[in-house]
Amino acid sequence: MPAKSNAQQQAAGIALSVKEGEAPRSSLKGASKSMFESMSEAELKKMASTSRKGKPSHVGD
Repeated sequence: MPAKSNAQQQAAGIALSVKEGEAPRSSLKGASKSMFESMSEAELKKMASTSRKGKPSHVGD
């Protein structure tokens, strides 16, 4: 599933770096924490690698 905003992509990147052991678990907050708990590494890679071109900063509910 591709990211819908830059913020979502960034949160996925943080969660992915923790899953891969490159960042401490204490760096997880908010959306990245829930992504870490609910998504697989493959799903996070797909979301984090989405192109940023044309994406809004945030997407409202």
